[in-house]
Amino acid sequence: MNLTKLKKQVHLSGGQILDPLAKTITKKDILIENGKIKAFGNVKTSKSVQKIDCKGLIITHGFCDLHVHFREPGREDKETLESGSMAALAGGFTRVCVMPNTNPPIDSPEVIRYIVDRSEECPIYIHPIGAITKGQKGNELTEMGAMLAEGAVAFSDDGLPVTDSAMMRNALAYGTMFDIPIINHAEDLCLKQDGVMHEGIVSTNLGLPSSPDLTESNMVHRDLSLTLLTGGRLHVPHVSSSKSLDHIRLSKKSNDKVTAEVTPHHLFFTDNDLQGFDTNLKVAPPIRTISDQKALVEAVKDGTLDCIATDHAPHTIEEKESTFDLAPFGMIGLESCFGAVNKVLVKENNLNLLNLVQLLTTKPRDIMGFNNNLLDIGVHAELTVLDPKEEWIFSREDIQSKSKNSPFVGQNMYGRIKFTINKGHISKL
Repeated sequence: MNLTKLKKQVHLSGGQILDPLAKTITKKDILIENGKIKAFGNVKTSKSVQKIDCKGLIITHGFCDLHVHFREPGREDKETLESGSMAALAGGFTRVCVMPNTNPPIDSPEVIRYIVDRSEECPIYIHPIGAITKGQKGNELTEMGAMLAEGAVAFSDDGLPVTDSAMMRNALAYGTMFDIPIINHAEDLCLKQDGVMHEGIVSTNLGLPSSPDLTESNMVHRDLSLTLLTGGRLHVPHVSSSKSLDHIRLSKKSNDKVTAEVTPHHLFFTDNDLQGFDTNLKVAPPIRTISDQKALVEAVKDGTLDCIATDHAPHTIEEKESTFDLAPFGMIGLESCFGAVNKVLVKENNLNLLNLVQLLTTKPRDIMGFNNNLLDIGVHAELTVLDPKEEWIFSREDIQSKSKNSPFVGQNMYGRIKFTINKGHISKL
């Protein structure tokens, strides 16, 4: 991928502007000057202008991902903030939230400050999510107030569930002081045990240890109940089962402080795809049944699920080339995101493109309280330019991450990111 600095003036010509905030699609040019949006419409430019032909393309807000793992500090062999940034730009993402299960965990004001300072050197905006408990051990709450003051945007022990209900209650209650989301990795470890995939016909045929969908939905139900009790804000990550959706849908009828996300891989794959023992499909929560997949699609369409998040989780080749039971959970997902979800939701299930873009832009921004008015005069250009109808095959050459653990390699995609403009730079594949 080619990443270069923008010239003083950049003219995006001939494209259609999809504004997910105004809910409009209009054919207009955009003039960017000194990294900021200068004008719309018939723009006047100098001879030295950098002109980008956007004919047949959609120009929209830069995508925002609430759930990525960039592994820094501690496992820079898997990913760094810089390499993660390049993966994000390749996927059209200009802003991400990094999860705290690093080594050491992001569980103190000092580590939050480290991430914030390091992110200033990167071509995307990176927001740290702080750990709920010290060391992610589940025993003692972190210094949430001090971490927020240094730049934390939410709290989670992602990768590990907060199993102690009293601890989760305290976290939700404490979060009400700051009106910030608490995010719990929803897995009942007593039910999960040594399960490595969804419990069902496929797991039985493969002879792999498995765990039922109740592993997730039990924890989701508990957290929703605690949210109602405390008045806290709960964001449910990587929802994968229809049972969890039933709980979330019911809860939302009486509680407006609940939000939820879905990943591209839970929308795209089913447990049938695990029959080749591809360890890149070993994720937590696991890929589930066709019935669950259909329920997730419907939940996106009816608004039960608020946004799409990749859960980008890099691992080394050596780790993932192990046997299925020993390989770590997780896959990368930034670069393949749009082509995958556009195929499943827009092409195959008739979701409007505008609605899909909202799931990747304004809706995640609303959850975190980020500015979502990105198509306005004077705003720093944070834009994604995409072809919504290009058909292509995802390959290893499309991966910008340090790690290559993607089950999307070789898959047919629909829709492709062409340019990403952010922080005075433009990236092009």
